[in-house]
Amino acid sequence: MSSIQRHLEETHFSHRMNGLRAAVLGANDGIISVVSLLIGVMASGADKATLMLVGLGALIAGAISMAAGEYVSVQSQADTEKADLAIEQAALDEHWDEELQELAEVYEARGVSKETARAVARELMEHDALRAHAIDELGLTDTHAPRPMQAAGFSAVAFMAGGIVPVGLAWLLPNDMIWALGLSSLALLFALGALAAYAGGARMLPGGSRVMVWGLFAMIATYLIGLAFGVN
Repeated sequence: MSSIQRHLEETHFSHRMNGLRAAVLGANDGIISVVSLLIGVMASGADKATLMLVGLGALIAGAISMAAGEYVSVQSQADTEKADLAIEQAALDEHWDEELQELAEVYEARGVSKETARAVARELMEHDALRAHAIDELGLTDTHAPRPMQAAGFSAVAFMAGGIVPVGLAWLLPNDMIWALGLSSLALLFALGALAAYAGGARMLPGGSRVMVWGLFAMIATYLIGLAFGVN
């Protein structure tokens, strides 16, 4: 088997990171935020109508907030990268030889001989100078390129998908079955964390456990607040 064939059979996970990050963050936030609010309201002794109002409000507002926050964050990253590329292009236009030497030094620092490093840098710059500097000097690649709308969409949909489960459970369960809502949500959090870890090539047990633990902290906090300021 050739080295090229072996490479083609390798499984890598980095290309999943943009969508995976937004989806996992959105779903986790959807479950934790919504179920925590619901548990706090249930602990306060509020009626079913109030419970549903809080749950649906949290679901809609949370999804919009997640989408907006993710969009602004990723767009800011995209703007920064665009500005860096503009600066690099200006440097290439005005100081080609210096930029060639700079790129060659990058390869030398990785262990390539001086002659080879300069030859590689020259060939890459003659092919696509900006791309060569973007990848090897600035660390910008197409794999991790920021996509604001994609990230926003993933976050909103994932938040809704995660948050709708505790809302549905709260509708079906009696208000005094807080423990059932909490345990069901913790199980879902663990499964989601484990699945995300698996998709990213990490260990499933730690991935699921850390999400579940943070969810448990949030639920306990809102439960105590609900008891302290309850209507009963």
